Order: sequence, then structure tokens, then C-alpha cells
Amino acid sequence: MTQPPEITYSDELLADGTVHRRYSDGRNEWRSRSSDGRIHWRDDRGDSGTDERLGRDLVKRSHADGRAGYGRDIGYGRTVWGQGQYVLVNRSSFPGRLGVVLGALGLGAGIAAVQYAPELLSSDEEEELRREAERARNSGGDGGGGDGAGSSDGGDGDDGGFDDGFDDHGGFGTAGDGGDDQGAHGDAWDGDDFG
Repeated sequence: MTQPPEITYSDELLADGTVHRRYSDGRNEWRSRSSDGRIHWRDDRGDSGTDERLGRDLVKRSHADGRAGYGRDIGYGRTVWGQGQYVLVNRSSFPGRLGVVLGALGLGAGIAAVQYAPELLSSDEEEELRREAERARNSGGDGGGGDGAGSSDGGDGDDGGFDDGFDDHGGFGTAGDGGDDQGAHGDAWDGDDFG
């Protein structure tokens, strides 16, 4: 089985509370969170849209032109997009020695088809996943996995922050591994929102 290509990114929190995301393929994206928890993004290639957490380990990326795609958070700052088109990896999640060790372990290798995101969900399926995500938010998190539909296998041990960027090489994202900081602004950016 051929492994999906890996695209890395890093986030920088800007003074206005938005995030500048830089992808290893040269793309830049600016992200902000709305009060409903969705991430609004625009990139330097004229694309824009929203990222939304669905359930525990799925992320939906909607483009302004009507296209949409799904990613599955598989832990350690990694999100598999679609049916293995690519894997987004948050290099900000594991700085220093830990990042070197995890990189040496080849965490991008060994991604199985069971970890792929669905190609399509019905509006009823999406709504049930939204309710699941809302229940998880209201319960304060229980240490479960990522952002997914139906399955939480491959979660990274929390149901907190996503990385907030999905795509199919036209807008990415990866669900993250860290919970959101509930600081002065209530739902502060943690650098790992919907990836």
C-alpha cells in the first residue's frame, strides 16, 4: 500500500488573535475562530472557507465555491485527508527533542485505510456528529480521541483542539493534539485548532 504524501505546517499567533499558518508546499493561510467554534480561513492563492469539527476525530473543510472535504485526526498532530490524498502534520505540536524522536519513528508511515476520512457524509450524519462534538465540549472533554465520525481509533488522547485546516491540496488542516486554552478570551487559539 502506498502511503499518502506528507505536508507539514506551523502556526504563528498574531497580535490580533488570528493565526498565520505556513505549509511546507509554500502556501500561507490566515485563520480566525468564530463564536460557533468554526474556523474561517483564507489563503494566499485566493481560496477561502471554513473548517468545522465533526464528532471526535473528523474535520470538514468547506470552500467558498461550494467544494467540501473531510479529514480524520489520527493523533500526534496528524490529519489524513480524504481517502489518503495527503497527511497534514503539525510540526508545532512536538518541538525540540520530542519532535526529533517522533520524526525518527516515522509516524507518517503505516497509515491504514481504516484511518481515512469518509468521502461523503449526509446532512443527517453531519448533524449527528455536530451534536456529538457539542456534547463533548459541554462535558469538558473526557480524554478521548480526535475529530471523527463513527470511530475514534487513532485519536491522540484528547478531544480538545483541532488544527483547523483541511483541504485536498486546495486548503488543508489537521486536527491537533492539544486542548484549547480557555484563557482571557474564553476559547483562545492554541496553535493546534483543526488541522
